[in-house]
Amino acid sequence: MATISAPRVLVGGRLVGPAALVVENGRVTRVEDSVPPAGPDHLALPDGILTPGLIDLQVNGAFGADFVAAGPDEWRTVAGRLASTGVTSFLPTFITGAMDTLVAALTRAHTTRAALVREPVARVLGVHLEGPFLAAAKVGTHPEEHLREPKPELVDRLLDDDAVRDVLALVTLAPELPGGIEAVRRFAEAGIRVSIGHSDATAAQVAEAADAGATLVTHLFNAMRGLGHREPGVVGAALTDPRLTAGLIADLHHVVPAVCSLVLRIAGTRTALVTDAMAAAGMPPGRYRLGDVDVTLAEGDVPRNPDGTIAGSALTMDQAVRNLTALGHDFAEVVSCGATVPADALGREDLGRIAPGALADLVWWDDELNVRRTWVAGETVYE
Repeated sequence: MATISAPRVLVGGRLVGPAALVVENGRVTRVEDSVPPAGPDHLALPDGILTPGLIDLQVNGAFGADFVAAGPDEWRTVAGRLASTGVTSFLPTFITGAMDTLVAALTRAHTTRAALVREPVARVLGVHLEGPFLAAAKVGTHPEEHLREPKPELVDRLLDDDAVRDVLALVTLAPELPGGIEAVRRFAEAGIRVSIGHSDATAAQVAEAADAGATLVTHLFNAMRGLGHREPGVVGAALTDPRLTAGLIADLHHVVPAVCSLVLRIAGTRTALVTDAMAAAGMPPGRYRLGDVDVTLAEGDVPRNPDGTIAGSALTMDQAVRNLTALGHDFAEVVSCGATVPADALGREDLGRIAPGALADLVWWDDELNVRRTWVAGETVYE
């Protein structure tokens, strides 16, 4: 049993403190509004803020590695380095590719995730499959030749394979495609979260998808039908439907500052911060891979494919927190959008919060909002 105290602690969506929490067997057992005396089992943080660990629902890769092609050692390296950005759990994300390639990558991910469980790295919660069931009109940088309608036999291929079904946590699809609503229903019934994305759906079609079990929207505003004053589109539905959690890439390029602020004011704690990071994240300008696509990162820009289309991001979650806080948003709300909201979107009440029974996934931020230390299940994974 150990105690960690800090001048300010994020509890229940607000900063309190000084306060202390007791950790036992990797979980928080108590949160106390008084700080106990110094002792060998008491870590007293002298300054800064203690918060829950961040959860990234969309990470294609980082630090030079793309998850589809990466081997176990690269997965371990990326998971370890993500902890330095305050991330304690994440969903490695696979973009559209040939079905054989995606199924093979999912099978490898199942084995790799099991091997990383006891490693001192950020936790792999499962895979986010972004495609191939996407709308050609909103394909973005995904290779159009591999787009598919979600026919029952393709959904069967994902759900009938035990390893694939076990590792698959989230699927992004366009519900307006033939068979789209039934695919949403089947994935949801299998316990796999469904996000609406790369979609030209109307607001009515989004509502029908939510009725069938969809609960998220992938990278709001990007690669989707926009907000209209007579047809709200995917964006309007995401902002107004209380059943939907909207993913927001707060790099201030995918979504400019004023619109990021608008999203937080309207959707509030239905906003989940995501990076949509690809191999260029944490790396210098150069050429990198995103699935089957060559991507270039130039100084001061976002990653782009050869025709200039934005292709993922080089964002990290801690930078997203700093970006939104610098726009004047409350730090407690912003971190909650990066921790509690994504945990709730996955149905994980044991993650994304500092509360009795929750896993002790924690981040210590200094007063300039830099990550000083990260814990996963009470064990230090970055300092």
